[in-house]
Amino acid sequence: MKTFTLILLSVVLWSCQTQKDKKEESESSPETNETAMEEPSLLEEIANANGYSNWSNVETFKYTFNVDAGENHSERSWEWNPKTDQVSMMTKDTTVTYKRSEMTEELKSIDQAFINDKYWLLFPFQLVWDENFDYETQENVEAPISKEKLMEVTVMYAKTAGYTPGDTYKIYLDDTMRIQEWSYTPSGSEKPRLVTTWEDYEDFKGLKLAKNHKNKDGSFRLYFTNISVN
Repeated sequence: MKTFTLILLSVVLWSCQTQKDKKEESESSPETNETAMEEPSLLEEIANANGYSNWSNVETFKYTFNVDAGENHSERSWEWNPKTDQVSMMTKDTTVTYKRSEMTEELKSIDQAFINDKYWLLFPFQLVWDENFDYETQENVEAPISKEKLMEVTVMYAKTAGYTPGDTYKIYLDDTMRIQEWSYTPSGSEKPRLVTTWEDYEDFKGLKLAKNHKNKDGSFRLYFTNISVN
């Protein structure tokens, strides 16, 4: 269990404490008085490729987060109501339920775990929910694991707010705008600490979710089971 805890501390992902849809506002044409719809941004394209338009229908979202690192296995399950932001964490030892709007110091470590696990499953949506980051793109970049030529999007979070500010993520997208691989570089480091695949996509009531992530030699596997969308 200690090994798993260290892994989580190294890969826990930054989260903006407030989530906000970054949809562009439409503009009205003074000449025609018609509404001109703007093209979706790149980040919206990525989210939409994973079924973001169906997220507003979600009442409860359940999943089990699993990590296999060498001979060590750990897991924990979550139930999240995104409309009320009520979260429940279930492990073999305990169950904790809380509202993220009513955070206490004692709940921060659990909420940090929730954010970490959610980012592994819903990072494409976080690109439109989150604020306080910059990004840049580059075409035809060699992906670190497959060596395929993919679009690279570098996401650089600000050095303020969140649980792990200043972190950088590089995502590698195929022609369908879905993530195939990513790397995580913590603030202050020049090299990625973790690089994994995004694979085994499955449709859950319109949400296209990657259930499996593996490093290059297969010694680390992070995956999701018991996914339920209602």
